[in-house]
Amino acid sequence: MIRNCSLVVSLALLLAACAIAPLGGPGARALGAPSAIGNGTVAAYAEFDSAGAVRAIGVVFSGDALANLPGAHSDGHHCFDSNKDGKSDLDAECAGWHEWVLPLPSEASRRPDLPFKWALVNWNPHGHIPPGVYDKPHFDVHFYIEPIEKVFAIESGPCGPERVRCDQFAQARLPVPANYMHPDFRDVGAVAPAMGNHLVDLSAPEFKGVPFTRTWIYGAYEGRVTFYEEMVTAAYLASRPDNCFPIKKAAAVALSGRYPTLSCIRYRPATSEVTVSLEGFEQRAAEPPVR
Repeated sequence: MIRNCSLVVSLALLLAACAIAPLGGPGARALGAPSAIGNGTVAAYAEFDSAGAVRAIGVVFSGDALANLPGAHSDGHHCFDSNKDGKSDLDAECAGWHEWVLPLPSEASRRPDLPFKWALVNWNPHGHIPPGVYDKPHFDVHFYIEPIEKVFAIESGPCGPERVRCDQFAQARLPVPANYMHPDFRDVGAVAPAMGNHLVDLSAPEFKGVPFTRTWIYGAYEGRVTFYEEMVTAAYLASRPDNCFPIKKAAAVALSGRYPTLSCIRYRPATSEVTVSLEGFEQRAAEPPVR
């Protein structure tokens, strides 16, 4: 417990203090603090239009970041001693991913009109449930509305397929008001520690026999939408893509602000970078919930 609290404090300090100022004027990219990954780095970023409004937020993988990625099942951050032997079995008792917390640059995160404040990248070297669908090596790229201290308070435990604390498993599955969620996204019990519940689009191609390359997920906790997520295979990122995909948006939002309409994955030939970004932002006014 002390270890988890120290981690949250350290991450909160990182989010508050470690932005890198952008070069140039409007239209330039502002970077958050980078982290080492593979043979390169990954960082969150924001881009601005000529009027200074946020045009895109995303994460950028440097040219060699996808080489030499971790192959172990887990980085050991989220474990539950299910057999009570006083040890953590990385393969059997720990969450099956490696994680990087990425602060958005302060030029974006401090804006009152932008609900998204930080990003969380998870590398799943062996994929995850359900088998035959998402069991390919892939990244989960989360863009969070929920404060980091609340997200990292979701602890490992014995409940659900991703093994979280039982009371939090129940809290995570409280229904999101109907007008705050697109009807295609369903609760399948995919509650993960230090993330929340993952609402899945069961009409997506990967549930119709098409091999999984990328998909869109919404996150929820205690009946709130807490994150937007692009989930994408390492193979797709390595294929030098340049595509944007419409986001299935809800009829209403709980918080006023600018929200994306596109999820984009791009290879940048000039720098050999790959970006995963939210784009096509539009202003939306908060509306009351419909239960």
